[in-house]
Amino acid sequence: MEPIHIPPEVAEAARVPEDLDSGRLGPYRFPDPRRRRIGTYIYAALGLVGLLVLSGGARWGFLIAMLGLALWHWRAAWPLQVSPEHALSVAAALAPFAIGHSSAAVTFHGIRARPRWHVILYDAGNPPASRALIVVDAVDGRTIGEPYVEELRVAG
Repeated sequence: MEPIHIPPEVAEAARVPEDLDSGRLGPYRFPDPRRRRIGTYIYAALGLVGLLVLSGGARWGFLIAMLGLALWHWRAAWPLQVSPEHALSVAAALAPFAIGHSSAAVTFHGIRARPRWHVILYDAGNPPASRALIVVDAVDGRTIGEPYVEELRVAG
């Protein structure tokens, strides 16, 4: 299967952002979830404005809603302490085979959206005969659950 290729002049004419350019080389850093704290300040400010502007019961209901959202944003702003490279090395140490290709994707778990790296590892065979999924907590680096390993069937 051929990868998608967009000629540079077409991408430039369409004003494709640099972070969506698949041909771009270099490390990519996932945005830190602590940016959610910005929402905390916005909701708190809206709550205070509502307190000053609204009247009666609407004032207190709006304030409580905004402060509740502000609190959730603050509590969901986990620090992303574990890099994808570290998650890959933790997962590689647990894999029961020599590693070929691998990939890490961040997901969020639970009401407070705690970040987790889901690491997929393929064995070094050509084509790979096995793959594994290992989940690594992105805050403290511990593995979550047991590695899931499966054998791949070769079509033919």
